Amino acid sequence: MEGSIRSTKSQPVTSTGPTVEPTCLGSSSTEVAVALQKLITEVIGTYMIVFTGCAAIVVNKITAGSITHAGICVTWGLIIMIIVYTLEHISCHFNPAVTITYALLRGFSWKQVPLYIVAQLLGSILASWTLTLLLDVTPEAYFGTVPSGSDAQSVVMEFIISFILMFVIFGTAFDERAHNQFAGIAIGMTILMNALFAGLASTLHPFFPPP
Repeated sequence: MEGSIRSTKSQPVTSTGPTVEPTCLGSSSTEVAVALQKLITEVIGTYMIVFTGCAAIVVNKITAGSITHAGICVTWGLIIMIIVYTLEHISCHFNPAVTITYALLRGFSWKQVPLYIVAQLLGSILASWTLTLLLDVTPEAYFGTVPSGSDAQSVVMEFIISFILMFVIFGTAFDERAHNQFAGIAIGMTILMNALFAGLASTLHPFFPPP
C-alpha cells in the first residue's frame, strides 16, 4: 500500500486510483535505501502476521481448543489491522496477491514484484521456523490447512475470499474517494470474516460433503 492509505491530492495517481510507484528500484543511494526499507518492512510485517496467526492455531491445537475457531479468526483480523496501521506509511503488502494486483492496476512496477514476494516468503519462513523452536509443533498441531472437500471446491473458495479481500483493500486503501483512514479496520474485519467461514472449509474435519 506504500503509504497510499494516507495519500494526498499532491501525489500522482493513475486513472485507476493507486499511487504511481517508481518504474524501478532507483539508482541513487537514497532510492536504494528507501527500497531496502520497504523490503525489510515487508519481511517484518509478514513475519509478525504469520507468527501471530499461526501461533494462535498451534496453541489452540496444543490446548485442545482453548482459543476456539472464532478466537483464531479474531487473532488474524486483529494482527492484520495492527500491522496495517503500524507499517502502511512505509510498505504494506504482506501478501503476494496484493503485490500482483497492485502491479496489474499499474500502480506498482512489475520489476519490484519478485523482490516483494521473496521478502514476504522470507518473513513467512522465519515466522514458521520460530514457531517450531518455541512450541511443540507436532504433526497434530500443524498450523496449515488441509482441504476438507475436493481440490476444486478449495480453489473456488480461495478465489472468492481472495477476490473479496482484494476488493476491500483496493476500495478502501487506494481509492482517493474513500475514507481510507479506516482501511486497517476494514481489511482486518474482512480477514476475520473470511476466516470464520472459509477456515471451516479448509480443515482436517469434513465441512463440505464430497462431490
